[in-house]
Amino acid sequence: MQSFNPPVRTLMGPGPSNVHPRILSAMARPTIGHLDPAFVGMMDEVKEMLKIAFKTENELTMPVSAPGSAGMEACFANLVEPGDKVIVCSNGVFGGRMKENVIRFGGVAVMVEDDWGTAVSADKLEQALNENKDAKIVAFVHAETSTGAMSDAKKLCEIAHKHDCLTIVDAVTSLAGSELRVDEWEIDAIYSGSQKCLSAMPGISPISMGDRAIHKLTNRATPVASWFLDLNLVMGYWGEGAKRTYHHTAPVNTLYGMHESLVMMCEEGVENAWARHQSNHELLRDGLEAMGMNYLVKKEDRLPQLNSVFIPDGVDEAAVRTTLLNDYNLEIGAGLGTLAGQVWRIGLMGHTSRKENITLCLAALKDVL
Repeated sequence: MQSFNPPVRTLMGPGPSNVHPRILSAMARPTIGHLDPAFVGMMDEVKEMLKIAFKTENELTMPVSAPGSAGMEACFANLVEPGDKVIVCSNGVFGGRMKENVIRFGGVAVMVEDDWGTAVSADKLEQALNENKDAKIVAFVHAETSTGAMSDAKKLCEIAHKHDCLTIVDAVTSLAGSELRVDEWEIDAIYSGSQKCLSAMPGISPISMGDRAIHKLTNRATPVASWFLDLNLVMGYWGEGAKRTYHHTAPVNTLYGMHESLVMMCEEGVENAWARHQSNHELLRDGLEAMGMNYLVKKEDRLPQLNSVFIPDGVDEAAVRTTLLNDYNLEIGAGLGTLAGQVWRIGLMGHTSRKENITLCLAALKDVL
């Protein structure tokens, strides 16, 4: 066995994105204790910068010490009690994962299904809520990574609240890449990941919960089913003040990287990051369409940082991806589920969302095809 030296790739799949050198450098700094006063001070800065990213003043805004899937599970574990009816809007793979969480925590999942590649239908949600007056939560994916479709989170939250439901929102691919305003849109619980538009390493899941969600959490009739993800306990460590209660050994160096990525986001400005992802999407789109490629998602519902395009007729899609990886060190993503073999998913997230990467991708695709 020898030390592992990974190849240098341009990551233009559905995630992770390329990690900025500043973040890699930050992760190499000396490890200190997870209760060290210096580390606690850094924790507070991470929380404050996550509030900027989410556009919220929620005190319960923090990074979960695990990937985005754990952020999802944290929201459902803390807010879903046995017997709770949850309206789950599904328009891709990750809506299906929400359903699994509801079931595993004893809830009753009522599915609102939309075709893959389309946004969540506000009309279908309204109908489901009219037919299920006892529903307590509405869950949906803001940016569906499996298809590249973005739904209208503001409108869906308005409908949910009209029916006295809490909202749980998946923002794994939208945080710091597309417009997202937790307080203004009155999102109750939201989760994301570090490895997409924040340009950081995989392994951290930012979450945020508002007052309505906290009220449900603190007034549960049953204990939270997960000990590790019980926010009543976790906030003893991530809460306010210098004195913290030991809960788990935080991934110290990984959080150095998270901190640096958020510093960089603040330097750029989160609105500027949204604009960069949009303008680079348009540049990539123009190039792909000039090559004769068509998008899965209609223009008004497209997620700028995840571009799903149909594979040209007669092309061995797996062979193309393999050649791009081996000959150009360029990674693009395959289709998932019902879209397997039909589309490529080309990511433009975080540090990857740069013009030189778009030029490389278009030239490499043209050569290989």
